[in-house]
Amino acid sequence: MARAVTPRRKTINTALAWAVGLIIFFPILWTILTSFKTEGDAIAYPPKFLFFDWTLENYAIVQERSDYMRYLWNSVVIAGGSTLLGVVIAVPAAWSMAFVPSKRTKDILMWMLSTKMLPAVGVLYPIYLMFIKLGLLDTRIGLVIVLMLINLPIIVWMLYTYFKEIPGEILEAARMDGATLKSEILYVLTPMAVPGIASTILLNVILAWNEAFWTLNLTAAKAGPLTAFIASYSSPEGLFYAKLSAASTMAIAPILIMGWFSQKQLVRGLTFGAVK
Repeated sequence: MARAVTPRRKTINTALAWAVGLIIFFPILWTILTSFKTEGDAIAYPPKFLFFDWTLENYAIVQERSDYMRYLWNSVVIAGGSTLLGVVIAVPAAWSMAFVPSKRTKDILMWMLSTKMLPAVGVLYPIYLMFIKLGLLDTRIGLVIVLMLINLPIIVWMLYTYFKEIPGEILEAARMDGATLKSEILYVLTPMAVPGIASTILLNVILAWNEAFWTLNLTAAKAGPLTAFIASYSSPEGLFYAKLSAASTMAIAPILIMGWFSQKQLVRGLTFGAVK
């Protein structure tokens, strides 16, 4: 029998949750505040938290210096395209592993997950040469393919977990009613797994949006996303912290807003099947 949560324990748990949340959020808050400071206030010691001369000059300079909308559009295309392509490939793969498993299914899943442990720099050189030969260097389609491949194990694992929670008898009933494989996946399985698929899409959009290693090494001027936009404010003359913070704030704002409005769907998907 589960223990009843006492008011004191509930208060402690709430306080700890707030403390952890504030610790995680503080770097983001500090970046946003620094973006409104002058360069002098940004490097002042002791640091100025709220009492400084607020300015929008950094945002104006960033807008004049860089084509923010082009970087933003590149991020949308790359993050959205890699996620959707990954889901299209992962849904049938996860379906086969969940409902038509073989003796090697678990081994395949573990092998896919093990590829995430490979240091990215270890395969950078061959991929870079392949991109040059194929004409994919500094192109959005090239980054879509790379980010799809590096996130595909996560997509498959998440969808596999969600699909395992769906009773196989429902799919058997659909087959008995004459459903084809395509109809079974599209019209029976997918609608039942919408929360899980939605959370998988949201999580992988965030991962692709924040990816920096591949985007900085495989792009230059044309296909650079917002991670390249931020990196452009690191110069040989040094770091301009206020302008760098303004660029960072502009880069993370869209994904923060998306995460804020979709948090219920994300939590619902991540807990899909946890309570029976």
